[in-house]
Amino acid sequence: MRFLLRRLAFYAITLWAAVTINFLIPRMLPGNPVQSIMNRFQGTISSSAVTSLKALFGMDDPQPLWVQYWNYIGRILRGDFGLSFTYYPTPVSEVIAQALPWTIGLVGIATLLSFIIGTSVGVLAGWRRGSWIDGVLPVATFFSAVPYFWLGLIAIMIFAVWIPIFPASGGYAWGAVPGWNVEFMGSVLYYGILPAITIILSSIAGWILGMRNMMVTVSSEDFVTVAHAKGLKERTVMVGYAARNAVLPQISGFALSLGFIVGGTLVTEIVFSYPGIGFVLFQAVNAKDYPLMQAIFLVITIAVLVANLLADVLYVVLDPRTRQD
Repeated sequence: MRFLLRRLAFYAITLWAAVTINFLIPRMLPGNPVQSIMNRFQGTISSSAVTSLKALFGMDDPQPLWVQYWNYIGRILRGDFGLSFTYYPTPVSEVIAQALPWTIGLVGIATLLSFIIGTSVGVLAGWRRGSWIDGVLPVATFFSAVPYFWLGLIAIMIFAVWIPIFPASGGYAWGAVPGWNVEFMGSVLYYGILPAITIILSSIAGWILGMRNMMVTVSSEDFVTVAHAKGLKERTVMVGYAARNAVLPQISGFALSLGFIVGGTLVTEIVFSYPGIGFVLFQAVNAKDYPLMQAIFLVITIAVLVANLLADVLYVVLDPRTRQD
């Protein structure tokens, strides 16, 4: 319990630091960000929008910096991140709410499948090292060494141009009406297959190699030898003894991957023009959309912290040595 309380305190301090940095960065930028945005829109922004922008960056607030800081914290707690310049006049919270499900659906499922398949193959490869299954390792390593964008472009060229099986870009078919209906959901699934395969192929090697190396190390431990000596079934020893202990480092990596799901696989979403949070962040950076960038960075930070907290809880459940009263 004390272990978890210490971790909670650490994550709370980290979150506070992230929020504080998010508050200070726009105020430390050289020049006038509101003026640069007005120049970009060439005078088409209304006076009320300019007032809102100045309020967002604290430029019309004569109060001390610490008062502005507490006002900023209050707006965050209310979910008020301001207006997006890229999608003006849509609120930032609405933009993120629209893009987040796309990224969680694509990158989340692809990451989960990559972890499950890679860990399972790694268990077999480490337990039966030297067998035919080791032939999978060079192939997986090759795909992991290929840059995301190159692999995505090759996939588009082969499966969308040469053999037009899948669409080259987008999240769903033109003309499809968004909603919880069979036609739209089928279109979303169809358009997500190619980018999902790209993510799986580029990330699965890390799970395979990491689990294989841990299985090789754990297989020589005394408790595995004792389990064999007891006459337990090979599958029981492999899964219940070796794999259970070897998977602990994988959990930490998987937790980080879950956290970065929110950020999306930026390059993959750009290549496939997929309407996820990574593609939205790319547009925000190009447009110098400070409120949207700030909100996305904060959401990514929170997601990573929550994922790491879940990893700590799983460590306590799987490894009794970490439990403290």
